[in-house]
Amino acid sequence: MAKNSLPKLLPIKGIKIGTACAQIKEQIQRDDLTLFELSPQGTCAAVFTRNTFCAAPVTLAKQHLASTTPRFFIINSGNANAGTGEPGLNDAKNCCEAVAKLKGCAVNEVLPFSTGVIGKRLPVNKIRAALPTALDADGWEKAAHAIMTTDTVPKGESVQISIEGKTVTVTGIAKGAGMIKPNMATMLAFIATDAAVPLPLLQNCLNQAVKRSFNRITVDGDTSTNDACMLVATGQGNVSIEHSAYIPFCEAVTEIAVKLAQALVRDAEGATKFITISVEQGASQQECLDVAYTIAHSPLVKTAFFASDANWGRILAAIGRAGVENLDINAVQIYLGNICIAKNGGVAESYTEEQGQQVMHETEITVRILLGRGKCQETIWTCDLSYDYVRINAEYRT
Repeated sequence: MAKNSLPKLLPIKGIKIGTACAQIKEQIQRDDLTLFELSPQGTCAAVFTRNTFCAAPVTLAKQHLASTTPRFFIINSGNANAGTGEPGLNDAKNCCEAVAKLKGCAVNEVLPFSTGVIGKRLPVNKIRAALPTALDADGWEKAAHAIMTTDTVPKGESVQISIEGKTVTVTGIAKGAGMIKPNMATMLAFIATDAAVPLPLLQNCLNQAVKRSFNRITVDGDTSTNDACMLVATGQGNVSIEHSAYIPFCEAVTEIAVKLAQALVRDAEGATKFITISVEQGASQQECLDVAYTIAHSPLVKTAFFASDANWGRILAAIGRAGVENLDINAVQIYLGNICIAKNGGVAESYTEEQGQQVMHETEITVRILLGRGKCQETIWTCDLSYDYVRINAEYRT
């Protein structure tokens, strides 16, 4: 699949970002440590993984965030510090203490984030040694590279909007390519704005943005132990977001989140197809999502997309096992792009194999399902399942 190059990322007043090479995985010679320094006047909202086996940095970040407004994020790739028990929690604390000592802040003002291999101790000494280098501010672009694991490209977006004649900037970066499923994905995402935003509004904005973006993507149906999405408002611009300006501001944040979420799917491990699944005419949002995710998680459907095989029966079968009560199969319609492939319980009279094959050879494909039982609609984004996905994950630790 064609990958998008990193666009120009706009700086956010009130944030400094530095990176360093700690050689957390000895065979990787690139920056793998990132340090965010945040304005003390800012606010910070967060959403974390719902995986019960959440990683040590997630546990500690939640604790620190509940007690104060953060001043620093320390982020490492190459090691998830998950499944490491109490020693792993101590490792995360030691990393926060190292930042606090260097910068003269309280330990709980530092939030840790990790991504990489599960079940291995974090090399704290390497991180301590590299931290002074990360104090040199390099900016968003280097950070987008430094947080990568199996990603093939960095992911970042910026947008500027006008609120009451004044410019508000929003910039975000994210990482993730596999173990991606809602609640959230296997990802880290950091979004920031120079506007001043009260914490309740900021948290509500992030919740809504995540619902429409990171919680609407799936690669393989696996939910990570380390997911975190942070939204920081530095308050260093000249705009304060009150209720009257909330909607355009939240739309800008959501725009960034959607672009980042879609970039994760486009860069999914081994992916060759970007697939939009839209389920319409549902009786509820939840049943639309149930149908969409059953299709998106079906290995048979995903491998058919990889082979460019218009095997529409696999989609039909997935709909039938999605658990929709009292589904009238004669009311269901299935479309590949603009081509109706199934209706009235079977193949559409106008459908030809050549039409379906033409759509399946495209790299971006839309699947529309009309359930014929209501007015609700949901859209998710996913990808195909290729040989390379198996190879990448089979060789992940080797």
